[in-house]
Amino acid sequence: MLSIQSSVAYGHVGNSAAVFPLQRLGHEVWPVLTVHFSNHTGYGAWRGPLLDPADIAEVIAGIDDRGVLGEADAVLSGYQGDAAVGAVVLDTVARVKALNPDAIYCCDPVMGDVGRGMFVRPGIPEFMRDTVVPAADVITPNHFELDFLAGTTTRTLDEVLAAVDVVRARGPRDVLVTSVLHDDVPPDHLDVVAVSDEGAWAVTTPLLPIHPNGCGDVTAALYLAHLRSTGSPEEALVRTTASVFAVIEATVAAGTREIQLVAAQEAIAHPPPGFTARRLR
Repeated sequence: MLSIQSSVAYGHVGNSAAVFPLQRLGHEVWPVLTVHFSNHTGYGAWRGPLLDPADIAEVIAGIDDRGVLGEADAVLSGYQGDAAVGAVVLDTVARVKALNPDAIYCCDPVMGDVGRGMFVRPGIPEFMRDTVVPAADVITPNHFELDFLAGTTTRTLDEVLAAVDVVRARGPRDVLVTSVLHDDVPPDHLDVVAVSDEGAWAVTTPLLPIHPNGCGDVTAALYLAHLRSTGSPEEALVRTTASVFAVIEATVAAGTREIQLVAAQEAIAHPPPGFTARRLR
């Protein structure tokens, strides 16, 4: 599996959030870095380089030189701060799929969130919507990002499903929508919704009192991994939700700003029981 994302030395976002859970589940991962920062940008100050898109492409070309690029069964990407980086990602996806037609591309279309609005550079949301997402097989937007991708505002679960259908019509067959808040969700809870050709399901979880960075990166990695290993969007939804909730619970208990990815690793390797999916259609 090829994961093209940012990296931080301290904490867990981007590849620093995605690689370890994938490895804990038994997947070989080839991390390709788009930045290498001291810490995530949510702290307001950080050090380290943005990698030039040409350098990112060189790393991928070096993997190809080893004759193994076709062994990748999936490409995973997250935050794309520059359209030139996105172009490298899409070129890589095309090369991997040419070598391995069974490979899939999972895109976490990181753009913004409720309360924060868009936090990426101007032009990136449109680039994600019009160019990257249509090339993806799997996408994992949050509720805010889904609404942007579909060009609508959704308040009911039926509206959320209709928005997913609009996005799926453009290319991606599997959609996982996180942090879904709709009119019928119980107070202090949220839904996570998975939609595929096989149907649609939702899992309701308590809303914990923190919003740490990196949870979306972990979610995308876990959903891709479980989707590949089980072939079931429903099972992937349940396992992913259970593991991510356990990680956030451990983070709340520890009172830390950074997610407790290592401390909660058993819940990643063995998702705890307790969450069930209800079929929406």
